[in-house]
Amino acid sequence: MFKEKNTIESFPLLLAITAMLAFMSLMLMSSLAQASDGHHKDKHFSHTIIKKEGKTIHQITMTAMENEVEVDNAGKVKYAAMTFGGTMPGPVVRVTQGDIIEFTLINPATNAFPHSMDFHAAVVDVLDEFGAANPGETKKFTFEARYAGLFMYHCGASPMPMHISRGMFGVIMVDPKEGFTKSYPKPDREYFLVQSQFWPDPLNVEGMMENTGWTQTLINGKAFHYTPVHDPASKLVLEAKPGELVRLHYVNANINNVASMHPIAGIWDRVYVNGSPKNIMYDMQTHLVPVSGSASYDIVSPADRPTNNAIVDHNMSSAMRGAITILMNKPDANPELGRGNPENMLLRVKN
Repeated sequence: MFKEKNTIESFPLLLAITAMLAFMSLMLMSSLAQASDGHHKDKHFSHTIIKKEGKTIHQITMTAMENEVEVDNAGKVKYAAMTFGGTMPGPVVRVTQGDIIEFTLINPATNAFPHSMDFHAAVVDVLDEFGAANPGETKKFTFEARYAGLFMYHCGASPMPMHISRGMFGVIMVDPKEGFTKSYPKPDREYFLVQSQFWPDPLNVEGMMENTGWTQTLINGKAFHYTPVHDPASKLVLEAKPGELVRLHYVNANINNVASMHPIAGIWDRVYVNGSPKNIMYDMQTHLVPVSGSASYDIVSPADRPTNNAIVDHNMSSAMRGAITILMNKPDANPELGRGNPENMLLRVKN
């Protein structure tokens, strides 16, 4: 279904290909969705920030959708997905520790399944706030983001493996109330990477339970999403300038597989387990992330020359099925990528 190479050790010879193709990302950035600071609104997702009685309140609405998505870079493979807001993964939600989230989930009457929202950043009642909305119903709840970190969100309706594997997952980032510090420095660029397992049969719940029948590993909804080395149809790579501090926010949305995150040709300068500044590891070659877990990774490239890194899940059954991402460190890196709005940090191409 997807083109792939037999070995990741061919990068030194193959990465030159990206030099010709990476300029495409500069032109394609205009096709990425843009949102003004603090506000985003479209037909199926809205995020508005208001101030009330000294509190910052995020009014977030998502529509549960049973829609087709493209899971290949060429746009030829259509998949019967379930999504929050129409995309796999769903929209990035970013708040600050102590903020209030007023969340609304709309489940249209045209849907066939119940859907729910489970924010891993919330401390609530699983039987109340995380209860399902049937088709034609709307679910609302409020919570405070008490803990800083990088959290998964997903649908918890039954059968849960099917709802998650078909695309009902995403990221909520809770920035620390203290802001950046010496031990948690401000990065030059940030990117979000969400890994998931792909079952071509969307109703293969038994296979999802037994971990059989999955064929690809998706990064932000596509196999080999950001690597023209392994898929010539790939239109984007991650970019930074030599010597910049890049922070990669990674969430493991696999159904069953632990991930072994490794930067080929680099070292993780710092690892923030669960994305929390309180949980720091230093000088790591590889870091394990459990299912539904997360980590934020700092990496700094040599400042004196252009280089490339391949961010991989070193579990080879995952890497060679799609879990490889190229980070190009070059002087002419796109100044918009990895900065500003979440749409510049979780990169998508509108086909």
